[in-house]
Amino acid sequence: MTQSTLRALEHHDAFLERHIGPNPAEIAHMLQAIGQPSLEAMTEAIVPASIRSTQPLALPAPISEVEALAKIRAIASKNQVFRSFIGQGYYGTHTPNVILRNILENPAWYTAYTPYQAEISQGRMEALINFQTMVTDLTGMAISNASLLDEATAAAEAMTLAKRSAKSTSNRFFVSKHVHPQTLALLHTRADGIGIEVVVGDEADAAGADVFGVLLQYPNTFGQIHDYAALADAVHAKGGLIAVATDLLALTLIKTPGEWGADIVVGNTQRFGVPFGFGGPHAAFLACKDAFKRSMPGRLIGVSIDAQGNPAYRLTLQTREQHIRREKATSNICTAQVLLAVMASMYAVYHGPEGLIRIATRVHRLAAILASALRAKGVTVGTDFFDTLHVVGVDAATLHAKARAARINLRAIDATSVGISLDETTTREDVVALAALFGAVVADIDAADASTPDALPAGLRRESKFMQHPVFNTHHSEHELLRYLRTLADRDLAMDRTMIPLGSCTMKLNATAEMIPVTWPEFANLHPLAPAEQAEGYRELITSLEAMLVECTGYDAVSLQPNSGAQGEYAGLLAIRGYHRARGEGHRNICLIPESAHGTNPASAQMVGMDVVVVACDKDGNVDVADLRAKAEKHSANLAALMVTYPSTHGVFEEAIVEICEIIHAHGGQVYTDGANMNALVGVAKPGKWGSDVSHLNLHKTFCIPHGGGGPGVGPCAVKAHLAPYLPGTLNADALRTEGVGHGPMVSAASFGSASILPISWMYIVMMGAEGLRRATQVALLNANYVAKRLEPHFPTLYKGGTGLVAHECILDLRPIKDSTGISAEDVAKRLIDFGFHAPTLSFPVAGTLMVEPTESESLHELDRFIDAMVQIRNEIRAIEDGRLDREDNPLKHAPHTAMVVTASEWARGYPRELAAFPLPTLKQAKYWPPVARVDNVYGDRNIMCACIPITAYSGAEEPTAG
Repeated sequence: MTQSTLRALEHHDAFLERHIGPNPAEIAHMLQAIGQPSLEAMTEAIVPASIRSTQPLALPAPISEVEALAKIRAIASKNQVFRSFIGQGYYGTHTPNVILRNILENPAWYTAYTPYQAEISQGRMEALINFQTMVTDLTGMAISNASLLDEATAAAEAMTLAKRSAKSTSNRFFVSKHVHPQTLALLHTRADGIGIEVVVGDEADAAGADVFGVLLQYPNTFGQIHDYAALADAVHAKGGLIAVATDLLALTLIKTPGEWGADIVVGNTQRFGVPFGFGGPHAAFLACKDAFKRSMPGRLIGVSIDAQGNPAYRLTLQTREQHIRREKATSNICTAQVLLAVMASMYAVYHGPEGLIRIATRVHRLAAILASALRAKGVTVGTDFFDTLHVVGVDAATLHAKARAARINLRAIDATSVGISLDETTTREDVVALAALFGAVVADIDAADASTPDALPAGLRRESKFMQHPVFNTHHSEHELLRYLRTLADRDLAMDRTMIPLGSCTMKLNATAEMIPVTWPEFANLHPLAPAEQAEGYRELITSLEAMLVECTGYDAVSLQPNSGAQGEYAGLLAIRGYHRARGEGHRNICLIPESAHGTNPASAQMVGMDVVVVACDKDGNVDVADLRAKAEKHSANLAALMVTYPSTHGVFEEAIVEICEIIHAHGGQVYTDGANMNALVGVAKPGKWGSDVSHLNLHKTFCIPHGGGGPGVGPCAVKAHLAPYLPGTLNADALRTEGVGHGPMVSAASFGSASILPISWMYIVMMGAEGLRRATQVALLNANYVAKRLEPHFPTLYKGGTGLVAHECILDLRPIKDSTGISAEDVAKRLIDFGFHAPTLSFPVAGTLMVEPTESESLHELDRFIDAMVQIRNEIRAIEDGRLDREDNPLKHAPHTAMVVTASEWARGYPRELAAFPLPTLKQAKYWPPVARVDNVYGDRNIMCACIPITAYSGAEEPTAG
């Protein structure tokens, strides 16, 4: 066998052959269909010569899954997983194996998309309703959202919610000095751009302060539990609101914040079965009084009814979202942490209220026993605590040295005090070992238990019941929970069943090999504040991934801290703002944004204190360069930035992008390029080389981290060298940072955001290599053009480039159909469910259209299956046009069709049952049945119910009621 033959065989075994859907013969067929001789010729026809890369990516060659897993195993082994008692908002937890295997490691859950199409998202929305119910029950609040990014950013959202909801006209927000440090850092970041003054002090000073709100930590960062009822009364009397950061496990034993006067409650559900992960991803929450529900941030799951009058879940009150409010938005929240919220909710379902109380009581008893042993040795320990001991008057340096020698981490506070936080994973042996660090002895745990009183304040013990709904009191055996999880997953459509052809969202293969390292203990079980020498594996992973992203983008530095795309945008704009301020030009506050931009762009701009000026688009969907030039000149003295998406949100490569960058720079501004469409650029063009100054990247799009039903996400911020100093800083001084990089304000609670899922993107890039990444981009362009070409006779593409080709997505124009038949883009989206497809992006960026992005990981078979479905739908529309189907009584208007409807004894519709259920013969072999008919959005917004449905509603005894 010759060397060339061996290399060919090894090349074929490389991962890229499995990631890219079409094989070489299918690629040739598709190229012929769009009239292009080769992928290279097609690339030249689509990507403007002015930005096209002339050199290949300086990355290694593709390697196999086996080789990549061996490489990352070696990296992981450099992490040292000590027993961490650091706390500070992060606690050890046991992920029930049934949840680990059937949610976190299950593509039915992690490859789903945000539940905008309610009818195919009923399973995950039920899980999120459980999450909301769990949170409201434990906090004593009326309503909760369906997760936020982390506790610190949730606290920042609570601050802005209080500002717009309080009666007080003050611009000052009081923060207890006993909140977690990362929370305080985020509050300063967020307040800086929106005119809020953060006042930090002792809680005793809050009652007399002129403030619109107060943030308390309960229990506080040092573990103490205080009664804040009188303080809440005093703040309310002056027109202010009380926000509380709390611990859900503690709330199983102590009074809810709602019982003593809190208005807004935030926190993190990490300790409900979600590993440390070096800081994330973890699902935070924000719960509040009912009066604030139309102003609260984040996504909210509500209950409505479907076309048959049955209960059905949906995203409710969506007009609160940044996608709609744009520059008027109060937040730029886009990604939540749905996958982690589902895990936490199922942890509560599995354990139930009694199980949670047992876990909390055991943790508290061990903490009380340890505190008693330390006091007996003469050590001073705080009182009135749940799980955290504040130990003072000690030689902290000596203690930390002894602890690390025993592979134990304590919280570093100052030279004479340490913190010790116990958790669900703490053992009796751990208590003995911790006591020994102080020279104390716990000879008999059971004897100590019998003689040691609890340390919970007597007046703050919880007496109210929680989680009484049957869902929390039924699935306590593994078999029952397993079946419940399968039932919910079967109600959804995720990428393990079908293509999700969402434009702008890049739903591509999340390969199993990429996912495997996430749950390895070396990555999953490391506390985010563990000493740097214990995180050498993460150091190597992070610096390596940053370098690979720098090479892919053409920028000079990357921060991996932002834990969503919107956070990445925010970080990029903060870097621009920091740069202008450092040059004495802090007055620059105008941000130009094309009218086609994603809703997070203007929302992020207003959050950093910039004023948005909208730039027009021309008839071809491109930025109107003349309008841009005029507005740049008009605002030249104050121009801060341009935010532009490239390729454009309209799915085309704009020829004038270099000129656009030059115009902005000529007037002193910076160019921010939204990285949402980076999947059309990797290996063929680099934004950092054509004049852009900063981009965020969506690792949950281009670089294969799964969407998880609406999160997790990672939104790294990539910048040119002059902006590098203004990238987000880190919480711990010994964090993994290059000199001269990352001294700006933090944007996420953990220094490296959702660090535990970074192995996914690292694996993807390493396995694809330079050749594979470029090929992926080219096939993404090919697949989109193939779909557009095949559907052109049926649904014209709204925007194309100068050569008649699109980028990696195409916008199908359904507006003429709506005018002639009354059939809307939404009707088509719902009818696609009957074919087993998730809808494309609906009415964005142009109302009345569908935006399709097939990605490179979809095979020709799957593309043709989607095309066949769309052609059949067009034929049904033609039947309406020529009178063979009624304008109102037709399969599109009544879609989707449930099994219950199709199999009912009576069928009174003017089209056959078979057309309703099996519009194509292939569906008879494999059919997805939606669990509900079309959901009534208006009913849901008029009858707000955002908690578990009463069991009687399922029997038809009553309908969902307002709550």
